[in-house]
Amino acid sequence: MRAVAVGSVLAYHAGVPLVSGGYIGVDVFFVISGFLITGLLVRELESSGTISLTGFYARRARRLLPSSVAVLLAVALLAGFLMSPVERRSVAADLVAAALYVVNWQQASLAVDYSAMGADASPVQHFWSLAVEEQFYLVWPLVLLAVVWGCRKRGGRAVRPRLAAALATIAVVSFAYSVHLTQTEAGAAYFSTLTRGWELAAGGLLALAPATRLRRLVRLPGVLAAAGLAAVVISVVLYSDTTPFPGSAAAFPVLGAVAFIAAGAASQETAAARLLGTRPMRYVGRISYSWYLWHWPAVAFAAVAFPGISTTQMVLVVAASWVPAALSHRFVEEPVRRSRFLAPVRPGLALGAACTAVGVALGALTWVTVPTMARATPAQAEGAAALQESTGIQQSASVLRPLPEEANADEGRVYESGCHAGQRDTEAEGCLYGNKDSSTTVVLFGDSHAAQYAPALVPLAEERGWRLLVLTKSACTPARTTIYNRQYERAYTECDAWRKSALERIAAAEPSLVLVGNKDEQDVMRDGGRLGDAESAAAMKQGLVATLEELKGTGAQVRIFGDVPYPSQDTPSCVSASPGALADCAFPLDEGLSYERVGLDAAEKAGVGAVDPVPVLCPEGICPAVIGNVIVYRHDEHITATYMGTLTDWLSGELPEGF
Repeated sequence: MRAVAVGSVLAYHAGVPLVSGGYIGVDVFFVISGFLITGLLVRELESSGTISLTGFYARRARRLLPSSVAVLLAVALLAGFLMSPVERRSVAADLVAAALYVVNWQQASLAVDYSAMGADASPVQHFWSLAVEEQFYLVWPLVLLAVVWGCRKRGGRAVRPRLAAALATIAVVSFAYSVHLTQTEAGAAYFSTLTRGWELAAGGLLALAPATRLRRLVRLPGVLAAAGLAAVVISVVLYSDTTPFPGSAAAFPVLGAVAFIAAGAASQETAAARLLGTRPMRYVGRISYSWYLWHWPAVAFAAVAFPGISTTQMVLVVAASWVPAALSHRFVEEPVRRSRFLAPVRPGLALGAACTAVGVALGALTWVTVPTMARATPAQAEGAAALQESTGIQQSASVLRPLPEEANADEGRVYESGCHAGQRDTEAEGCLYGNKDSSTTVVLFGDSHAAQYAPALVPLAEERGWRLLVLTKSACTPARTTIYNRQYERAYTECDAWRKSALERIAAAEPSLVLVGNKDEQDVMRDGGRLGDAESAAAMKQGLVATLEELKGTGAQVRIFGDVPYPSQDTPSCVSASPGALADCAFPLDEGLSYERVGLDAAEKAGVGAVDPVPVLCPEGICPAVIGNVIVYRHDEHITATYMGTLTDWLSGELPEGF
């Protein structure tokens, strides 16, 4: 079953067709781990009357940590050769999180999309599942001992039923939480130990059933094994990145794995067991841990080194990762596991501590060895003013503002002050800038593509005495339509509620001018599903027209910002890697405007004015990464606050007369 689990994960990450649900292999691993570890602990408990925590942790350290730290070392070295300074800083933090086995919580906090397999994916992202297991290993022996202590306090009652009750409680609570969180915040649910605990508990519950009882209960082990294996294979084939997961969908492959293991405990003579017991399958199962460890860095670095790599080529990359996996298994994993010197508890614990320390040190060393550039002074950071000189694209930079490693966080005052609403917010509170007692109210309304204009608008409000009301919310279109939220993997109902609240707030403010910003590319929801690109664009346009007409009804003048061109690569990373060849980081305007410009079309249909940022972002049809020593984009679709701050004069000229 290990071979099936690791094979499905490897094929999924390679992009093999018909393996769109291969990620469920991790869930199968969880069931296997819960079964094996619980069985080991219970047998020790029944034979000795207790569990040696130090002995258990030492065995886990010997089994898992040497190979994992070898992978972390390889990742640190390859990152130094293949990644930009900005990317290496990110990898440094990931290395520390992986070494400490908390990377699952880190990935959840960053709202990482597990299904994203491009160059942006962390080369140690796959450590999330190992972190879940390590956290289980840390807590589960303590739970067992607590149950035993409770039984003894009550007069030595039978332990296994009490352990089963504890595991069943964990499973029920964890499963319920998994279903809930998958519906509300799927990104966090995917990586959470709390949503995966029931899968480990399912395997543990099976381990608590004596083999003799299983043989009596399982009347047709061959049928049960075939059904269990079929459930896993069906999940691999039919599930996809759009399946809400884990949630209730995880129950099918998990129960399939439980059924297969139960059948195997009852009889090893089933057809399914013989199939998975063949020599090649047993070999893949033996090296499954090492192959899992090594395959993902190979995938991640291949995506960095060869952008646009084909599926066939990625399959070859994953296959080639067998080489370091086999070497690691032969020369690291097995010698450490069999070492007599490391067999005692103290050397085993020392080995674990040393491996953890080395992993953390690798992260720290990666961080401190990243080169940094000099920060441009305000005088050197001309930004948009340099466009007046018409000297063409800036070819190189010895000083920059913001620094590449700071660009992603260069969001501006509305973010720093907490004014910009988060994705969970449903009430439009907003913030006021400028002269709060002014009779002239200007509103900035929309999503983050509206919020990015605040660094240019706030100085104008302060200079001209407006009352500037900023009402913006992450990923929330101002268009009257329900969109899909990629982080939550569901309809973005919080956006609908917030938009309604914001429009009411705008009407009550009696504004003189409303400035609207919007990301043009959105997935619109209809009847529980996502529309295609063309249908979504049409629905977005219709929804924007409805919003613009409602805003006109307040008596205010209305302007909408056209969306910005989207870079084809991460701008700060490219700049940090090529400060002497900045032209390599520029992109043609037509590539950046590959989407339908919904906002500008809606403005024309609604009869309102439009402000197109293209002339100050992409002069002469080319979109530079750096203008006047200022980095233009902070990532793949937003302008840095620093560059936007240099656009105040331009924006002033785009506003209606009198403002």
